[in-house]
Amino acid sequence: MTVHKTSDFNVADHRTADHPVEPLFVSRWSPRAFDGSAMPETDLKIILEAARWAPSAFNIQPWRFVYALRGDENWETLVNLLNPFNRDWAQHASALVYLFSDTLIDGKEGAEPRASGSHSFDAGAAWGQAALQATALGYHAHAMAGILKEEINAALGVPARFKPEVGFAIGHRADASILPDGLKDREQPSPRKPLSEIAFSGKFGG
Repeated sequence: MTVHKTSDFNVADHRTADHPVEPLFVSRWSPRAFDGSAMPETDLKIILEAARWAPSAFNIQPWRFVYALRGDENWETLVNLLNPFNRDWAQHASALVYLFSDTLIDGKEGAEPRASGSHSFDAGAAWGQAALQATALGYHAHAMAGILKEEINAALGVPARFKPEVGFAIGHRADASILPDGLKDREQPSPRKPLSEIAFSGKFGG
């Protein structure tokens, strides 16, 4: 497949922040057109290192990652654990990562593990930091809830206590023309609701 990178895409044409946040937050978005180029493993490790430093309740750090780089021996396994819709476009990424969260907190001094109430929330923080670091390195990351959650733990040797949260594809963008017709028009940064619709002083909807 021949693809072309699109380095002249201006995110500012699609997004404007209401308040002066760091530009990185606005420039991060989730394309589906990837160019299939190789990613150095060192770059992927930098992205996962950023995720490692996410905050978590009690510093439990419940996130775990299983990854493959395009063309390595595990690539097809990870591609085939996406649902068909995501598989069609994410197979052209440079790396695939699956994010799991530990649903249990180990007890101290031999006590039984107890359920964690924040494992998914904490894992989401790790994903967010990974996505921002990918953007800072010149890549894009796209998270996918459409994964084969009933099969993934067994296929990847993940203990049952770990919940599969999302997969995410990382790579350099390609031109939207490589996408199916139903996705070409959607290949642009999505807007956000104004802050006034989501943040309230004193009470909900106030």
